[in-house]
Amino acid sequence: MPHFLAVYTMKPDDLARFRRLPKAEQAAVDAIGLPLWAAWETKNAASIPDRGGMVGKTIRASRDGIGEAVNAFCGYVIVEAETADAAARLFLDHPHVTIFPGDGVDIMPFLTGPASC
Repeated sequence: MPHFLAVYTMKPDDLARFRRLPKAEQAAVDAIGLPLWAAWETKNAASIPDRGGMVGKTIRASRDGIGEAVNAFCGYVIVEAETADAAARLFLDHPHVTIFPGDGVDIMPFLTGPASC
């Protein structure tokens, strides 16, 4: 079955706004969102060969050297589905966009196959 890279995205300004909330408000969001995220993973476990993870600040290596970079990527998961549309449907109502300040989940097919699957 085809594998897809699902990248969780969050605008840097939205993350900064969330991090400026009082710790109690951030904890309240986590208290709601993290169990829902775990439930989503359990519900879709058969379609998740690699749970991936959340990621931090970006550093970029380029022909100009190494330096800081900014992007909207904040995590990833690898999913199995018949089509990209079916993979995307797994993320409808995902806590990343319904509870947390995430703005989307980008779905991309692997053309050569992920190493972990």
